[in-house]
Amino acid sequence: MNVTTEQLFDNARTHNGFAPEPIPEATLRQLYDMVKWGPTSANTSPARFIFVTTPEAKAKLLAGMAPGNVEKTTQAPVSVIVGMDMAFYEKLPRLFPHADAKAWFVGNQAKIDETAFRNSSIQGGYFILAARALGLDCGPMSGFDAAKVDAAFWAGTTVKTNFIVNLGRGDASKLFGRSPRLTFEEACQVV
Repeated sequence: MNVTTEQLFDNARTHNGFAPEPIPEATLRQLYDMVKWGPTSANTSPARFIFVTTPEAKAKLLAGMAPGNVEKTTQAPVSVIVGMDMAFYEKLPRLFPHADAKAWFVGNQAKIDETAFRNSSIQGGYFILAARALGLDCGPMSGFDAAKVDAAFWAGTTVKTNFIVNLGRGDASKLFGRSPRLTFEEACQVV
């Protein structure tokens, strides 16, 4: 795989429309197999992913989307719910066998919340980069009713929704103009 910075960053865009081309399950599996190797603190790996592909599942998801995100989510061949397992620490004896890392979290809800959110967000970033590396376009979103999405997809689990990413082959005609970014001087300090 020959991936360039242009593919990952310079030419990559947040897509608002998608071609109706399906994404094979083998590609989704390949995508996760790339994402799982990205580092998280103490290998906590709290992200969980639901690949919404069927009309029935898509209808459940659309019921929780903000109005401005309905059309693009309808068009996307796959919408991915990036969740965070709030009991991620239960898997630490296997994922981080070097220490009793589970004990760092048991009974400390603030630390659990912070670690789950931070590290599932990091994994969501890896997800977007891995998708781009595979030639897919992404449309990450935060415009949704988390309680509705959680009830529809994570009920009875310890997982909560962090954010949603539409995935597919982007429709360039629905792109917004390239938005500006902060300069180095505005966003960075060297101390």
